[in-house]
Amino acid sequence: MLDRISNRRPFIIPIFLPHAGCPHQCVFCNQTAITGVKQNIVSSETVDLLIDEFLEYKRPHRRSAQVAFYGGNFLGLKKETIRRLLGHTMKFVKNGRVDSIRFSTRPDTIDREHLEIISDYPVSTVEIGVQSMDDRVLAMAKRGHTAEDTVTAVRLLKERGYTVGLQTMVGLPGDDETGSFYTAQRIAELVPDFVRIYPTVVLENSRLGRWYSQGKYTPWSLERCVAHVKDLYLYYKNKAIPVIRMGLQASEDLEKGATLLSGPYHPAFGHMVHSEIFMDMAADVMEKRSAFGDTVTIKVHPRSISKMRGLKNKNVDALQKRFHIQSLKIVPDASLPEDQLAVSSLSNPTGIDLKI
Repeated sequence: MLDRISNRRPFIIPIFLPHAGCPHQCVFCNQTAITGVKQNIVSSETVDLLIDEFLEYKRPHRRSAQVAFYGGNFLGLKKETIRRLLGHTMKFVKNGRVDSIRFSTRPDTIDREHLEIISDYPVSTVEIGVQSMDDRVLAMAKRGHTAEDTVTAVRLLKERGYTVGLQTMVGLPGDDETGSFYTAQRIAELVPDFVRIYPTVVLENSRLGRWYSQGKYTPWSLERCVAHVKDLYLYYKNKAIPVIRMGLQASEDLEKGATLLSGPYHPAFGHMVHSEIFMDMAADVMEKRSAFGDTVTIKVHPRSISKMRGLKNKNVDALQKRFHIQSLKIVPDASLPEDQLAVSSLSNPTGIDLKI
């Protein structure tokens, strides 16, 4: 079995298998809309072309590269197809151009028989489409599996030393903040290596799209979803569980809105969550210290400047208005961690450090 991948994120070479191997059509699902790829099983020649193309963009400092089969239920594919895709990709691992393979799959397709199949190949990471740990929500979403299936799947993968990622959704039919936080608690108990959090959006040609048009489903607002995902992110961070993505990956179709009917989609969703966190940190400092004066400086790591500012300087404007600040400067400071800020002013030059 391969060692767990480094904490340093690998260079991902995505190969999409839209809806392939899925025995169910979930209410929210329109895989072609999400990935921008028509439904088909890629040929071996296409796999070669995609890997070669993406490797041209791999920078020397990226320590590892992974071929990732996304968008479908990988272990739900025919066994000969699983072997073909993994076997064909394995040659890139053998020649040293790629380090390992990862894929996403449903929890109810992870069993000892399927794990025996992939044990012959350099698979290091398995992502599970959990969506929820509430059986009622799973049933309403037509997922066709239970929360206990996820518990069993994680246990089997951990027994064999795989890196395990869990994908969840916020705002599914029948879900609310309380139920979603319950899912987070159940997931934290499983101690995954990382988590993804996706908002539920309404896509055309989906059952959810029909429910939306019939008034049977109302998606969460963007503001509500960002606020709740912020709470989930901080919860997972406190549990030392990395959240590697928040929000749907932008695709041409989603950008144009051609397939998106409604829901909390934004191409910078994750950035919005982080901006809310920095806003809360800065406001917390200023609430506790009223003697900052009219001129305030906030220092953050250079990579966190845009998060502190917020989209279109939203955070800067809000802080100035709320605390009656005439001049608010955001200054880069590479000595600070990326999740920390320091607030100072003419009346309080020493400043206060605060981190998430």
